Amino acid sequence: MIAQDTWHLFLKYVKITWRMPIWTFFGLVQPLIWLVIFGQLFRNLARSPGFPAGSYLGFLTPGILVMTVLFGSSWSGVSLLRDITYGVLEKTLVSPVSRTAIVLSRVLHTAFTVLVQVVLLLLVAAALGAGFPPGWGGLFSLLVVLFLAIGFSGISNALALILQREEPLVVAGNMLTLPLLFFSPALVPLDFMPDWMRVASRLNPATYAVEAIRSSYQSAPAEAMGVPLLILLLFASLAVGWSVVVFSRSQG
Repeated sequence: MIAQDTWHLFLKYVKITWRMPIWTFFGLVQPLIWLVIFGQLFRNLARSPGFPAGSYLGFLTPGILVMTVLFGSSWSGVSLLRDITYGVLEKTLVSPVSRTAIVLSRVLHTAFTVLVQVVLLLLVAAALGAGFPPGWGGLFSLLVVLFLAIGFSGISNALALILQREEPLVVAGNMLTLPLLFFSPALVPLDFMPDWMRVASRLNPATYAVEAIRSSYQSAPAEAMGVPLLILLLFASLAVGWSVVVFSRSQG
């Protein structure tokens, strides 16, 4: 029942997005700017002693993919608040649809939208010279993106139900995503960070996502990619579980 309800609601949101695809492409503007400008601005950083990659663009690409996930999923709760404001959610709740499915469908829709953006960014990065992850690396990278997007989308929906207003949710999203981006090896290697930032980064899910995608580009052993993937799976499960609990309590 939950799976069937989730699938039907997910298709509904996909159709809405399909009718207005411009919003999906708008989400690509900032990551593309960062990819092109930062890739050129800091390209000489790759010549620094101890830098782990021969090309800064190749080093930066996994970080930009994770940045896309952070910014794309942190606003997921806004659509939930709008459905509450305009009475759409109220009409859904009087139907026999599972309440868990209402949350899962929104989370999966956001993750799917982010996946489309990430695929387009991978193509642009490859055209600029970053290349593709070899072998199964590309599929693995998309799986990492999926788990990270599900996790942060779940957090965004839970915060939306707690805050009950768009303005504080947007502020909370910005306050969450930027520190997480800079407290990760998205832009610089961990070894280049101060010790306290390096320690703090180990509490950041974005760190494990960046490292996992970067490992896929380098054909790292399976265990080097598997551990971060399991951590992200746990993060996604806890975040979605929290959002389901908050939703059930708020509508109970």
